[in-house]
Amino acid sequence: MIENIDSPSDLRKLQISELDIVASEIRDKIIDIVSKTGGHLASSLGAVELTIALHYIFNTPQDKLVWDIGHQCYAHKILTGRRKRFSSLRQYGGISGFPNKTESKYDSFGAGHAGTAIAAALGMMTARDIKKSDEKIVVVVGDGALSSGLAWEGLNNASQIDSDITIIINDNEMSISRSLGAITTYLSKASSGKVYTTVRNEFEKILKGMPVLGETVLKLARKFEVSLKLLSPGLLFEEMGFRYFGPIDGHNLEDLIKILGNVKSLKGPTIVHLLTKKGKGYDHAELDPVKFHGIGKFESKTGKTMKKPESYSAAAGNVLCELFKKDLDSVAISAAMLEGTGIAKLKEQFPKRVFDVGIAEQFAVTFAAGLAASGAYPYVAVYSTFLQRAYDSVIHDVAIQNLPLTLLIDRAGIVGSDGATHQGVFDISYLLPIPNMILMAPADKEELVEMIKITKQIKAPVAIRYPRGEALSLDIKHDKIMIGYASIEREGNDIALFACGAMLKNALEAADILSQKKVSTTVVNLRFIKPIDKKLIIRTATNVKAIVTIEEGSRIGGIGQLISSILAENRLEKPIKIIAIDDKFIPHGEQNLLRSLAGLDANSIVKTALSCLV
Repeated sequence: MIENIDSPSDLRKLQISELDIVASEIRDKIIDIVSKTGGHLASSLGAVELTIALHYIFNTPQDKLVWDIGHQCYAHKILTGRRKRFSSLRQYGGISGFPNKTESKYDSFGAGHAGTAIAAALGMMTARDIKKSDEKIVVVVGDGALSSGLAWEGLNNASQIDSDITIIINDNEMSISRSLGAITTYLSKASSGKVYTTVRNEFEKILKGMPVLGETVLKLARKFEVSLKLLSPGLLFEEMGFRYFGPIDGHNLEDLIKILGNVKSLKGPTIVHLLTKKGKGYDHAELDPVKFHGIGKFESKTGKTMKKPESYSAAAGNVLCELFKKDLDSVAISAAMLEGTGIAKLKEQFPKRVFDVGIAEQFAVTFAAGLAASGAYPYVAVYSTFLQRAYDSVIHDVAIQNLPLTLLIDRAGIVGSDGATHQGVFDISYLLPIPNMILMAPADKEELVEMIKITKQIKAPVAIRYPRGEALSLDIKHDKIMIGYASIEREGNDIALFACGAMLKNALEAADILSQKKVSTTVVNLRFIKPIDKKLIIRTATNVKAIVTIEEGSRIGGIGQLISSILAENRLEKPIKIIAIDDKFIPHGEQNLLRSLAGLDANSIVKTALSCLV
């Protein structure tokens, strides 16, 4: 049936009784494609009926759907003209795994980070009112995103602005991991508590068994509705100025369509609270929604994935497990990324010293600052792209006070198929200017482990950036890590390659190729971005004909520009080429392909090096 749906207008031609078939076919399509491409499976499976109901009732794209995070939008993509291209999901040149304004008129606002949708929708709502247009604005936000402060800033302002907006809370008790915090606990207890469900069900039975008594029944129902709100999560939202409906079965299409049809005509801010199951319709994802939240390729019939080698995330988590056994004042913090950052096992072993604070990166860093100010030693494990959200906390709460803690910056550099919202290419540029900050970049697994081991000895804030993917062990010196010192891995007199972190591997491969071309190459493993080893840089630059810097980060404000300024200050006029990420956002695609396109692969480094010697 979905083969005949190329837009929501085609969907609206169907009978309500046919929509369950559409839902089943969409699930089959999502499972089939994601098993081949990887992607956000469980969250999208849980939002299928909701997506169908929204497009069936609302006049999209004139009416605007705003998805929070967007990892639940695969059904939305299939229903909005991208079904034929869905097999290109997250592939270079294909469709994005998140809403993307440049991809479709049905994607009203781009999203890859949690908590943004309500604030963005309020801006869209206000613009609508200023223009005196009449489109509906509908937000879909997961209960996990309600751990984000930005989401609550949006809710607070929605009730103040008091205009027409519908907020759908898609409540599956999960973000990536199980959702945590008082708000999620409140929603869960209120919507699933025995008292609430028993009273509600019994009253519905009574009403159904009564003869039609007109106003008498209506008055009774209204009194019951007021009383029931004392037991339901609606009380909180009603006090904030919303009309609240729910909790509602988010997989019952007939009920969803009726409720959304009624809500559509209401004035003022409205919340519809749905209860859904993450991974719905695929047994493997229902049983293990964390594994199938963001997953690589898998066998769709069995749910089995290929065994992956140890990642840098896992290596970081493993060394922390060792350190926590003897360092009793150490604490680890994650912002809804226990599994992703490799510290889920740490949480199992030390549950009282590992904190998942939900999707609240700013809180995570300031919480860590408070720990450090009181004598504990915190490790904050966070993706590079999400640390951006805590930038003020890093400066104001950590660096200014020179508090000793470690930021474990996972997924630094090119991340791959999640695209522009997730590429971790800005952390060098935004951390380098911060006084007191020490910034390290290990070249392989062994260096990562040693760097984590020494951070507690440093009485200052430390950040360690490392990439997504397999934790490699390179054939390098692995001598003692000393603050601010680089390591020379190869020595030559024609050209010097200054490599940052994971780029050392490609620099060494380039040096081997250059050697075959009779080009003598020095390869420097920088190790420290700040403080950078100025003396070694000057000494090396003096002894070669040209210099190439290699970093998996932004060119602007990066290592290459820093080394160029060091050379200029010391009046060393040598040809220098900077290989880095240009001033543009990186699309989705396979990691090595994107690195090649950015000139970061070994062959591209060779071409750049040779051009310096011409």
